[in-house]
Amino acid sequence: MLNTRNMKTGGGKVGPVISSGNQVFKINDVTFDQTPYDKDAYDIKLHVESEPIGGDFQGFYIDANDKSGPRYEGRVGRIRFSPYAYKDTTLPSGIEISRDNEVMKAMVFLAETLGVRDQLDMIEAEDVFEFMKGCRKIFSNSKTYINACVGGREWENKDGYVNLDLYLPRLSKDGVPLESLDAETSRLLQFNSDSHIRRLKKKTTAPQESTSMADDFDIF
Repeated sequence: MLNTRNMKTGGGKVGPVISSGNQVFKINDVTFDQTPYDKDAYDIKLHVESEPIGGDFQGFYIDANDKSGPRYEGRVGRIRFSPYAYKDTTLPSGIEISRDNEVMKAMVFLAETLGVRDQLDMIEAEDVFEFMKGCRKIFSNSKTYINACVGGREWENKDGYVNLDLYLPRLSKDGVPLESLDAETSRLLQFNSDSHIRRLKKKTTAPQESTSMADDFDIF
């Protein structure tokens, strides 16, 4: 009997790394990482996994050092919560930006998207680093999938390969980058490569941290 249920067009397999676009994922981890270019600037990074792919998909090993262990069932990736790092600064207009306030507002948005605002409000921290440790306990290993619009910035490594540093577009009047799957009225940003991808304009050196994820995951 002929049947097309599991047939795919083309010969390419689904890659193990999540890409830009409108995606559905869950959060496996949340980290607060100092940037390699500024010791006072930090990125909030979501370590995410898509819904299970199924079929003959082979995800990265969960433990890259244990080739007999389980693999991720979905595509994985690291996504910065914002196109820009979090840092105390003063804008040309004179407006002062507080790193800690912006970080807390970002986590409030994430908590409300996941429906765990009450847990977030229970955190009492001495500084932003302790606060983010509390956030990590709340948001990591989530079983809740959410809708997302994922953008990114192109950069070229030393071998001439163009990678994509993934991030969430900023909230705006046009919509939000994260949204619950059961939102009654959707305001999710619809991915547009012209506005959500910062194209490579000239050759740059690779950042100190790989965005190809080869350092953290292994498919073979």
